[in-house]
Amino acid sequence: MKIFSAATAPARKPSPTSGGFTLIELMVVIVILSILAVYMVPRIMGRPEQAKQLKARIDIQALETALKLYKLDNGHYPTTEQGLEALVEPPDAGPPAKGWREGGYLEKGKIAKDPWGNDYVYLSPGTHDDYDIISYGADGEPGGEGDNADIRSWEIE
Repeated sequence: MKIFSAATAPARKPSPTSGGFTLIELMVVIVILSILAVYMVPRIMGRPEQAKQLKARIDIQALETALKLYKLDNGHYPTTEQGLEALVEPPDAGPPAKGWREGGYLEKGKIAKDPWGNDYVYLSPGTHDDYDIISYGADGEPGGEGDNADIRSWEIE
């Protein structure tokens, strides 16, 4: 009887169907991921403020759509006093919302804050349209340039 130990066991050739990756395959994947990271990370990391400004524009457009639906159901836009809250809860004061839709006019049932954590400013009647919606940008103050620039409903195409 012949006894085999780990040191004297015959080497087994891996079959073509055996699982696992070779060192070369792993190195190729690491190189590809490294190349992608070198090109993508600066692009993503260098534009967070532009992404926030874009999100604010998209939020304002969504609020505009909800306001139009509110007007279709009720015949008027919410007043400044009623605010955007009239899109998620029937207003208590001001003109009655007799056709207010059960569940409100926004998907999540709440008014989102702008990307900088501030409330959107809503005026109705607005100075530029039937209503105005404004995000004051990164500084949360009216006016400003660059990252602090206001994002206004009447300037969004």
